[in-house]
Amino acid sequence: MVSDAAATEPHAFGMQNKPAAEVAVGEEAVLPLIAETARIDKRAVETGRVRVSTRTETVEEVLRETLRSDMVGVTRVAINRTLAEGEVPPVVREKNGVTIIPVLEEILVVEKRLVLREEVHVRQTTAGEDVEMPVTLRRQHAVIERVSPEGHVTALNLAETPEIEP
Repeated sequence: MVSDAAATEPHAFGMQNKPAAEVAVGEEAVLPLIAETARIDKRAVETGRVRVSTRTETVEEVLRETLRSDMVGVTRVAINRTLAEGEVPPVVREKNGVTIIPVLEEILVVEKRLVLREEVHVRQTTAGEDVEMPVTLRRQHAVIERVSPEGHVTALNLAETPEIEP
């Protein structure tokens, strides 16, 4: 048998040790209902950092290329031939890879005659020369390190880590 009357009486949450109200037949009683709710909060927590730096290295290389140069040799060939009356003066022409440029002169005689004084023969030759020139090339590499909140540094291989989350 229970001696405490409050322990056997029904009571609302948070109202311990208070007697329950009695409701007569035909009367209405309103009972408060209690519900619990859950709430989620977010906060940023630093788990580490990522440090990216670049290193530049130099590589000595030798460039090789063939340079082409053209040279011209000029030869003067004396002709000293008087052109006949009505003869067409010679024009610039090419023969066996040689450009021939006629040089004409008018001379005063009792009559005017055209005399071919000389021809200038221009021969073009081509020579090649291989040259080497040392050059310095620079190449950069990215060095990526993860720094933990405690300050521990871990180098990361970029090929193994396509995406890094902070």
